[in-house]
Amino acid sequence: MRALPDTLAHTLSDRGLNPDLVVKTITICLDEDLRGGTDVTTESIFGDYVGRAAIRARQHGCLAGIPVATAVLHTLAKRTGTHVESAVHLDDGARVRPGDTIVTVTGALRTLLVAERTMLNLASHLSGVATATSQWVDALDGTRTKVRDTRKTIPGLRDLDKYAVRCGGGLNHRMGLSDAALIKDNHIAAAGSLTAAVQAVRTRQPGIICEVECDTVDQVREAVEAGVTTILLDNMDDTDMTEAVSICRPHGVVTEASGGLTVDRAKDVAATGVDYIAVGAITHSAPALDLGLDFD
Repeated sequence: MRALPDTLAHTLSDRGLNPDLVVKTITICLDEDLRGGTDVTTESIFGDYVGRAAIRARQHGCLAGIPVATAVLHTLAKRTGTHVESAVHLDDGARVRPGDTIVTVTGALRTLLVAERTMLNLASHLSGVATATSQWVDALDGTRTKVRDTRKTIPGLRDLDKYAVRCGGGLNHRMGLSDAALIKDNHIAAAGSLTAAVQAVRTRQPGIICEVECDTVDQVREAVEAGVTTILLDNMDDTDMTEAVSICRPHGVVTEASGGLTVDRAKDVAATGVDYIAVGAITHSAPALDLGLDFD
């Protein structure tokens, strides 16, 4: 945490991010860029010149990762012994338009230029996740159904990707494999039956949230009888999902739709009554939001 100004460290912490983990991730990214030891282009051209630049949006979207981007700059400044300053004008969760100024940064030009790509890579990716999520949130507006993510995140960026989902208005599912049990077809095949798989989890992990993936209404009935808390309705059509919800709701069983869902069908899926829509694409396939660092 000492690599960051206290106010920035507290900002990250207040948003559910571990500042030390953020710095560790940033350090890996910077080391990847500086594997040869230096930026040969920048070091050859710039000395101790000081400059000012701004991160600006180049398309419409929803922001995420702006404190992470500024943390890149401060982490690099700490490493190089240079002084930098940053001012955030539009923060995470804000909707932006082309030309909007998001952050202004001041400091040694060589520090700004070396940090530029890592700052933009992280902020653009995370804002892309937030933007994709916000499109689902907008599509589901007026319904009781919420969008939430999956574990289909970029390896090493799990916490940041899921934070970006929250910035876009979505909800998080499991952060890791130990958070809850999710019984899928391979587990059912290994256990011999859906009921046997649920019983095995209950025996070895009493009290853990237990969710089962079902692709037929008959499996839904079996899962409800087995006493699960949540059922993932995998690749079901709207008619089957509606019937599945009618089976689950009287027993207080939460339902979640998944499998090849698109944002243009969000309202139709919500009309079935499901509690959640699980969308892996908001993390694994979100296009990066186009952001640029413009120097004055």
